[in-house]
Parts: sequence; structure tokens; C-alpha cells
Amino acid sequence: MGTHLIVGLGNPGPKYAGHRHNVGFMVVDELARRWNSPRSREKFKGEFAKVSVGGEEVVLLKPTTYMNLSGESVQAAMRFFKVPIAQVVAVHDELDLELGVVRLKAGGGTAGHNGLRSMVQHCGGPDFIRCRVGIGRPARGRPEQYVLSDFGSLERVELPMVVELAADMVEATVREGVREAMNRHHGRS
Repeated sequence: MGTHLIVGLGNPGPKYAGHRHNVGFMVVDELARRWNSPRSREKFKGEFAKVSVGGEEVVLLKPTTYMNLSGESVQAAMRFFKVPIAQVVAVHDELDLELGVVRLKAGGGTAGHNGLRSMVQHCGGPDFIRCRVGIGRPARGRPEQYVLSDFGSLERVELPMVVELAADMVEATVREGVREAMNRHHGRS
């Protein structure tokens, strides 16, 4: 099947670590833990590690460019590891899904997500796989402020299960393909 590139979208540094916008980083960290990944190295304007999953080569990447420029990092890693766009999985926060809901999607729009917009712009179009991790919409206030705030105390109780579900779905995508992963997991959550 060739190399998969799993990209967690987020912002670098401790200031952003617990933010809703960083749920992609959280899922990639869980996959790295689960797959006994070697310590990540800095390259491609990001942190990356290479692992083998069921005989498949997988590159885990956390761009350190800040969200709006994520595509620069992803493009560099795609070129270096010769990963076609259809083998790229972007894990990102999704306002249009409630917390606890995780969905896989092949291709599509960006729904105003700056990390996805940057990837479409730099990586040759929208035809990558998305693992959309629901964070819900704010009851009031602007979405921009909401995504750059920490999860609330009740949300933090649910968060480990959400991260685990997203990691399960990405793992199923690598092992079985996105269609099978969708069929198996879209009933869960």
C-alpha cells in the first residue's frame, strides 16, 4: 500500500498544548505511544517519527509551523517520503461535530479550517483523508477564540476516550483502508 503520512494539526508549544485546536497533536501522540514510536525528530518544519504498523510504513508528523502554515510542513514530508496525497491522513478538530463524535472523510472542503486550507494549498489539492475530531461549537462567542481555548473540565473527562477513538480510526485506515475503517467505526461514538 505504500507509506502513510499521519498529520496531527495543531499549534506548537506548551501555551497551546491543551487547546481544542490541538486535538490532532493529541491523537498523533496517542498513536506514537501505541505504536512504540521512536522519539520524534525535527525536520520538515515539524516533529516526525517513522514506525511500522502491520508491515506498513507510517510517518507521524506534527507540523511546528503554527496551524495556518501546516501545509508547508506536510508538503515537505510528502515529497521526502514520496507519499501520494491519497495516503495522507490529517487529524484535526471539527466544529461541526459534537465532542465525542469522530468521522473519517476522503477529500472535501476545508469548512474554514486554516490547517486544512494550508494543506489543500500546498499539497496538491483536497484529496487527502481527514479524521475529523468533534469539538462542538461554542454556545456564544467567536469560534476563533473557542478553538484556541482549553477543553472544559467536563470535556477533559471525555477527552481520553475521544482521542482513543480517533486513534482507533486512524489505525484502521492504515491497516484496512479508509472505506473499511469508515464502515467499521462510523457507528461508534
